[in-house]
Amino acid sequence: MFSLILSKTLAQPLQAQLTTALRNLLLSGPNYSGARLPASRPLSQELSVSRTTVTVAYDQLISEGYLTTRIGGGTFVADHLPHLNAPVSRKGQTRDTPKTWLPFHPGVPDQKMFPHKEWSRHLERVWSRPSDDLLARPDPLGWYPLREAISDHLSAWRGLECCPEQILITAGASEAFEIIFRGLLGADQTAVIEDPGWPSLRDVLGATGTKVHPVRVDDQGFDAAQIDIKASVAIVTPSRHYPTGKAMPLARRTRLLEWANRENALVIEDDYDSEFRYQGHPLPSLTGLDGLKRSIYLGSFSKLLSPALRIGYLVLPEAHVSAARTYLSRYGARASLIPQPALANFLSSGEFAIHLRRMRRTYVKRQAHLISELSSLCDAFEVSPDPSGMHICAPLTEKLARQITDREISLLGPEHGLHLRALSSHAILPNAPQGLILGFAAFNEQTLTNGVKELTQLLTKFNF
Repeated sequence: MFSLILSKTLAQPLQAQLTTALRNLLLSGPNYSGARLPASRPLSQELSVSRTTVTVAYDQLISEGYLTTRIGGGTFVADHLPHLNAPVSRKGQTRDTPKTWLPFHPGVPDQKMFPHKEWSRHLERVWSRPSDDLLARPDPLGWYPLREAISDHLSAWRGLECCPEQILITAGASEAFEIIFRGLLGADQTAVIEDPGWPSLRDVLGATGTKVHPVRVDDQGFDAAQIDIKASVAIVTPSRHYPTGKAMPLARRTRLLEWANRENALVIEDDYDSEFRYQGHPLPSLTGLDGLKRSIYLGSFSKLLSPALRIGYLVLPEAHVSAARTYLSRYGARASLIPQPALANFLSSGEFAIHLRRMRRTYVKRQAHLISELSSLCDAFEVSPDPSGMHICAPLTEKLARQITDREISLLGPEHGLHLRALSSHAILPNAPQGLILGFAAFNEQTLTNGVKELTQLLTKFNF
């Protein structure tokens, strides 16, 4: 320590120089734990500085935990110094940068159209002076005013009448299914699912111990007449089948509800993006037709606003609300409370409805533009307008399917800067349908045009 050199010509104060030098000495040398430091007077004389300079440096290192004092015994190096190492600066090091969405990634809203100004205003109003209710123990079912606002939204947009007490806020579809199959239904359940369908659903249900039975859909979506096993649950997307986009007609909806009544089963309606309907008002929900007797409604704001929100919701029959509350009280809700009051205000103010109408006007134009651009590939894909949604499903023509599969096309996509999702990758059963799922919502017209050019270039090697 007596060999330390301090300079009065530097801009840095002497006590700061000494503090840094001592800290580096303790961390870079051998294990000094328990060693006694020189008293402030002899050290100040040896370094030609004031005694105050030494005591200030010692006090700083004591406050940081490097040193400790003993009454009447002096100053010592603290034990177990390694955990006190200063954080290593990462400046100048390379890091992974966030990846932008590639055309034609499906199910992604246009983040540039997110109502940032309105949203920040609601957040500021709520959290600059939070109410006592927000600072109290949170309700496991979610912020009640948000549940009220969702109830009003479902009544106006989805024809679903429910009270706020039947709604619970989730962190997304995975948690929603976990609550249903672990908190409400219990073990040894068998669920009938659509094929093709949401690829992750089988894994999500498998994690809860649920057996999965896929049923192949047709051009009218799911058909309960094809259920040939004893099942306790059917999970469907009736307003707009994912991923083909087909709407389930009234006759099939009625047949599915009759099956649920006959088998004492439940129907889970995953209504992932039906607010984006471009011809007339959105179709009424299946759950509304049932009156929440044997159906559960699953909704989300990820596609309506932003996937970063991680806010979804469940609407339950009254008979299941108590079990859901017990489960969430025991294991804890995952949905963050921070955005919930702001979202409640955003919905109740009418700004959410304005935002949805704005997005619908934009998305329908983008869908029409994409279909127009794809007309040059009519020998490769069967494309037609879709009355709703954020993507189109483009089946492969027989001519193209004889040369290449949709999965092989999807694997070539990244080479051309494209995200091409294969329809067959959503299927479990054999003889999966062949096609591409092309999202358009997140991309402006020029990006869609460039994307189709790259897709055309990809297909030239197959004479298209």
